[in-house]
Amino acid sequence: MSNIRDMPNGQTMEVRVWRSDGEGGRFEGFDVPQRESQTILDVVSWIQQNADSTLSYRFACRVGMCGSCAMMVNGQPRWTCRTHVKKVLKNNRLTVEPLRNLPVIKDLVADMDPFFDKWVKAEGVFHPSKTRADAIEAISSEHPMRVEADRAIECINCAVCYAACDVVEANPDYLGPAALNRAWTLMNDERDAGHDVRLDAVSQKGGCHNCHSQQSCVRFCPNELNPTASIAGLKRETAKSFFRRRD
Repeated sequence: MSNIRDMPNGQTMEVRVWRSDGEGGRFEGFDVPQRESQTILDVVSWIQQNADSTLSYRFACRVGMCGSCAMMVNGQPRWTCRTHVKKVLKNNRLTVEPLRNLPVIKDLVADMDPFFDKWVKAEGVFHPSKTRADAIEAISSEHPMRVEADRAIECINCAVCYAACDVVEANPDYLGPAALNRAWTLMNDERDAGHDVRLDAVSQKGGCHNCHSQQSCVRFCPNELNPTASIAGLKRETAKSFFRRRD
């Protein structure tokens, strides 16, 4: 932040940051200088570099590509590197917490293991239909299945949708928007051979039919994806599969 200028009037803001060693926790307040073009990640970095070097948080690219800096800001999940202070500052105060619906490792660092475990549980992995010895099959970008997959494929697993989801909060077994969105992209991949096993996975307890279509995932997705639409697609396909198997 050395190349970001302080506001000329020396104004500061009150920032409440969640502090925890994984069990329990508390908010701690800091007075942070207001600066031009300041992001929430800038604020957290300033606190760690100037006020308390023990503050733990996670970030990588700083430019909205990796999603690792996602945190709760004033109660809403956001990429902190792309959230400008001036857009979320309320009464000269900010509150920063780790992503909800996930265990806390320390301070602002959430444990992502449960999030990725559910991706695997939803069969969000590619099942090849050919071997390395087979010729590569060309897939038209205009094919309807490819178009459907492209609508949802830009997920970078930041877990913002997972933190925004009230169903996840109420039902820990729920696979969550990101895992189900990934499953839907693979259902529309002509090269994938795992459709049946994937439909079984997403129709299990905690699967796609637990979604209440509240669309918090759509509202907060930084990449403007629509996991609710993907989950609706899975609901249709699991229903079709159920009746096919009864025939």
